[in-house]
Amino acid sequence: MKTKDMTLTAVSAALICVAGPLSVSAGPVPLSLATFAVYLAGAVLGKKRGVIAAALYLAIGAVGVPVFSGFTGGFQKLAGVTGGYLLGYLPCAFLTGIGAEKAAAKKSAGWMLPAMMAAGTALLYLIGTIWFMAQTGNNAAGALSLCVLPFLPGDAVKIAAVTLLSAPVRRAVIREA
Repeated sequence: MKTKDMTLTAVSAALICVAGPLSVSAGPVPLSLATFAVYLAGAVLGKKRGVIAAALYLAIGAVGVPVFSGFTGGFQKLAGVTGGYLLGYLPCAFLTGIGAEKAAAKKSAGWMLPAMMAAGTALLYLIGTIWFMAQTGNNAAGALSLCVLPFLPGDAVKIAAVTLLSAPVRRAVIREA
């Protein structure tokens, strides 16, 4: 990795660290701005560096730095009932990065980024909800009503915002030297 790539990846991880603790309690899974920052990392940096930024965020939180929702941290948060949603940031960043790379390569594929963010969000929800069900014993209907349905409108707004913001930000920060 070049110095510029490492710097951009670290800045993206820092952005996730700043956004992650900003949350509102919405039942067992808090409503957080972390997904917005994960989408942005994948959309601006691409699949590889977006995943690295999300992984750095998880590692920082796992060692106890309070970067998870509600200014919490520690491995116990990753192992807890919401840990699957946190781990779901990795495939979410990956799929978002694929969408951004394909949209950048084909000017006519502007739909690709929001479609891949939606796919990444679906995978994040799948991983998180299965993890939540295993930890709590809730059935699928109960877990979906607690952990997915309340978040769909907010995630749709985040996806729309990143779709609008990512191309100009990507052009500004990813310039060939």
